[in-house]
Amino acid sequence: MKISVITPVFNDSRVARALDSILSQRHDHELEIIVVDAGSTDDTMEILRGYEDRIATLISEPDDGIYDGMNKGVRLATGDVVGILNADDRYADEFVLRDVLETFSDSGTDACYGNLVYVNDNDEIVRYWKSGGHSAGKWYWGWMPPHPTFFVRKNMYEQYGVFDLGFPIAGDYELMLRLLFKERVRVEYLDRVLVRMALGGASNGSIPSIIKANQEVARAWRRNDLNGGFLVPFLKPASKVFQFVGKPL
Repeated sequence: MKISVITPVFNDSRVARALDSILSQRHDHELEIIVVDAGSTDDTMEILRGYEDRIATLISEPDDGIYDGMNKGVRLATGDVVGILNADDRYADEFVLRDVLETFSDSGTDACYGNLVYVNDNDEIVRYWKSGGHSAGKWYWGWMPPHPTFFVRKNMYEQYGVFDLGFPIAGDYELMLRLLFKERVRVEYLDRVLVRMALGGASNGSIPSIIKANQEVARAWRRNDLNGGFLVPFLKPASKVFQFVGKPL
């Protein structure tokens, strides 16, 4: 089995840490690394050139936002399974891809996800996102899996589509709502931390961006002709409170 890992980046030297975490993975499968740079103007491209012999595909050109960059990577991917690791994130340990690919060894699995921790600049854990098992009913209460831990078969993108650029902040939510809730692809939950995520992100930043993200969440339900999601924009922020009280084992 072959896995493609896509890393979108723009002006972020932390991409070296992300790539190191991918390259440190221990597994017996073919790995394809795709880096999509959005036209960085700092030293990011110089850093990436140091990895050129280990990156299968490296492109650098302006894009229409992070989800446009992710879509470019998905279309270039030749792996059976596709994962996305942002430039400021990294895998939790060297066995993440091994465990993910073991999940996909069951031909009935279309997607999988796991848990995530948020870390500060000192690499200290400040939030623990324990996803829990999937059920359709959870979506009505504002649930979603952490997108950096989400892996999906390439043919699911081909069958159901890629990221919708009409959702510049909540594109990950819309995609997973479409795949997991609307299309009911077969998904497995890995009850372990897969990703260490840097604090921040488009949907976790300023108050205006949080408001806009939740407006996009409501629109995602309408875009997919789904009923019952009118309370989700209010419940979704509240669900994050529990991320501050749990601790990974």
